[in-house]
Amino acid sequence: MADLIDPFGRRIEYVRLSVTDRCDLRCKYCMPQGFNDFEEPEDWLTPDEIERVIGAFGRLGTRRIRITGGEPLVRKNLPALAGRLAALPGIEDLSLSTNATRLDKHGQALFDAGVSRINVSLDTLRPERFKEITQGKLEKVINGLMAAKQAGFHPIKINMVVMKGVNDDEVEEMVEFCIEHDFTLRFIETMPVGETGRAATDQYISLQDVKARLADQYELIPGMMPGGGPARYVQVAGTDLRIGFITPISQHFCETCNRVRLSVDGTLYMCLGQEESYPLRELLRAGISDAELEQHIVKAIALKPERHEFNEKPDQVVRFMSMTGG
Repeated sequence: MADLIDPFGRRIEYVRLSVTDRCDLRCKYCMPQGFNDFEEPEDWLTPDEIERVIGAFGRLGTRRIRITGGEPLVRKNLPALAGRLAALPGIEDLSLSTNATRLDKHGQALFDAGVSRINVSLDTLRPERFKEITQGKLEKVINGLMAAKQAGFHPIKINMVVMKGVNDDEVEEMVEFCIEHDFTLRFIETMPVGETGRAATDQYISLQDVKARLADQYELIPGMMPGGGPARYVQVAGTDLRIGFITPISQHFCETCNRVRLSVDGTLYMCLGQEESYPLRELLRAGISDAELEQHIVKAIALKPERHEFNEKPDQVVRFMSMTGG
């Protein structure tokens, strides 16, 4: 069967796979404090079901899989699942997004299973501010990052959501931290996804302004990074540091979007900023064949919209980020 091509000619070669909607942190822009309306485990795709769906994507030309959540490391036996996915025909790149609080325990097993790259959410380097943003302990994240370096992950990308009046005074501090530890740094604009995301819109800051600020202090030259994501990169001259800018609001990247999201309950979401979806769990449990599964995936991709409408319709997406998969 031919590669997956959406109605706008984009080849879909990247699936963000959510293995849980639960998380051990409570970042304010992602999940409401006190939120407990999680999917029940019986509604989660099983490891066998996940392997079937990702295997079908692999046969259809998808090459990149990113394991996400929630926080994926709260899912039991994740290294074993990662090993199964890494072994699937067609899958060339298996990566992980995590908050790193459990990486000191599981990092080596994940690396040995075939996860080669990790992205770590880290919005601040100040312990009290970290507690205010996430309700967690910064020390756990730093320990996890150092364990990941020791395990052999490369690159390790730090994802920092830049928020006006919250952490925008730490941009240069994060640059220096990443230079010191040989991490890649990616800045992300806040997005109006769900009630929590919309509540944070007064904290929005354009990354065009952040980039201009950094250019006053550092010599920024064009840079590239391997991977299937939307970041636009520069390199800090005289260092190995590459800085990516993920700008869904100020400079959207929809024309090159190559990804879909598979939520923990088996729903395919075609766009983070739209509501088009395609449920697969019921079909899997009804006993469809692999050929039929591939046909359903092709039908789902045909629903992919041309672009998000965060600017025009900020109230459109009602689900929380943790429900969709980061």
